[in-house]
Amino acid sequence: MMAAASLWIMGIGLFFWFWGTLPLFSNRSVLWKLHGLGVSDTLGSILLICGLWMRAPDRWPLLLLAVLSLAVWGTMLSYVLAHCESERRRR
Repeated sequence: MMAAASLWIMGIGLFFWFWGTLPLFSNRSVLWKLHGLGVSDTLGSILLICGLWMRAPDRWPLLLLAVLSLAVWGTMLSYVLAHCESERRRR
């Protein structure tokens, strides 16, 4: 039962990874594309790690560190890119 739930969660994570590439083919701005890709990639990666967590619960400290790193650095990278773009547009 736990193995099936783990595979299901990791499958959803892979779905988000591939779903995030769809905005790259649109005619929107680069920031819009990066936002969609960043959110879906971060969510997909966190779901993959949660699925791994279910398979190897003894590795929880490393997996928790990976989830926290993804959540913090993904958000910070988005903020820095948006800030740089807004500074460029002001000039």
